[in-house]
Amino acid sequence: MVSDPNEPARNRIGQSTSLRGDVTSEGNFRIDGILEGTIRTKGKVVIGPKGTINGDVFCQNADIEGTIKGKITVDHLLTLKSSAKIHGDIIVNKLSIEPGATFTGSCQMGAVIKDMKPVEKSSGAPGQKEERSA
Repeated sequence: MVSDPNEPARNRIGQSTSLRGDVTSEGNFRIDGILEGTIRTKGKVVIGPKGTINGDVFCQNADIEGTIKGKITVDHLLTLKSSAKIHGDIIVNKLSIEPGATFTGSCQMGAVIKDMKPVEKSSGAPGQKEERSA
């Protein structure tokens, strides 16, 4: 089978794999192991039931069955399956949560994310918003 060079890559971190560092990709990602760092992709992120991310997530869509300890920013749809555990803030356009999923943090829904960069804390000047961790 010949792969199409224009098709986004499909990437996977296996169950017995632990990776430390930031990940940037154009393609989809499935995480069944442990990622210690930020993941930034224009594709979809899937975290399997035993998958864990200790860091921030920036993506177009996400299906979460495992654990995220950090902020997650999703441009379109975030689906939290019944086994999902989120410990951090969520910024998302659309959110689907199955019964049993747990979430500790704040949620900003209906957001149209134009630039998927981390938000810097403000200096507290008038007219500026300040982001606070939960």
